[in-house]
Amino acid sequence: MFGTGLLTGLGVTLKHFVDTFVDDRRETPSRYTDSKKLDDFGRRMIHQPVEQEGLLTIQYPEERRLLPERFRYIPMLIFDTEKNEDRCTACGICAKVCPPQCIWIVRDMDAAGKPVPRPAEFFIDAAVCMSCSFCTEFCPFDAIKMNHDFELAVYDRYPQLVYDKAELTVPEEYYAALWPTQYSQEAEVRRLAAEAEKAKAEAKAKAEVEKAAKAAAAAASGGGEEKPKRTAAELKALAQQRAAAKKAGGEVEAEAESEAPAAAAPAVDDAEAAKKARIEEMKRKAQEAAKKRKEGGE
Repeated sequence: MFGTGLLTGLGVTLKHFVDTFVDDRRETPSRYTDSKKLDDFGRRMIHQPVEQEGLLTIQYPEERRLLPERFRYIPMLIFDTEKNEDRCTACGICAKVCPPQCIWIVRDMDAAGKPVPRPAEFFIDAAVCMSCSFCTEFCPFDAIKMNHDFELAVYDRYPQLVYDKAELTVPEEYYAALWPTQYSQEAEVRRLAAEAEKAKAEAKAKAEVEKAAKAAAAAASGGGEEKPKRTAAELKALAQQRAAAKKAGGEVEAEAESEAPAAAAPAVDDAEAAKKARIEEMKRKAQEAAKKRKEGGE
């Protein structure tokens, strides 16, 4: 029949209208299932289950949808309340990996002008940030995370959308409330790393104590390990070897002394003869020079 599809569509629309109208007249509408009451003014944080059917209209801003844990908008800096310091060390990795280059960091310095591992200034341009979360993935200190705060509408883009360090910093408890699963996993990793470091330090200290104890015991026992004792036969044989070596050494030394003068005498005679020859040659040359001068004068 012509128009059957149109009538079917109108029937579906009418059914949804009636279901929604009836649901709104209930004391607790279905959209408030598992919702959280924010205050006494009727504002609620609504969580819509996947299996829920029917129309679900949220009266924003009085009613707000419960955001999933992995929702991300702009980054935030974590302040470690236990250590009372920023986790950020101003290493600059987040600024390097940021695709739109919306992060600027200035490292702090001490009184002597030496750089210290903490940021003096930290800026994020929320108008440029693309919420990619690369900065959080590459941060080696878990110092920057993605915030759930998306209501950032302003009249002036600059400078109101450029957030500084004070506006970006949040306590560690705030991050734990937004990201409970991820926070617990990171806390477990840090706990295991701390235990491993502690065990390593304890093993090192124990090894040093044992080494000191061994050194003290060796010093108390006369120093060093006890030398093995030799038998009488071994001592006699060792004495004979030493006597034979000493005798052989004395004979060699005597031969060297007896041969030394004979070998040195020719060397001394040759040196004296060479010296006399040089003197005679010098005298001869002097006489010749004198003779030539005399002849030239005549």
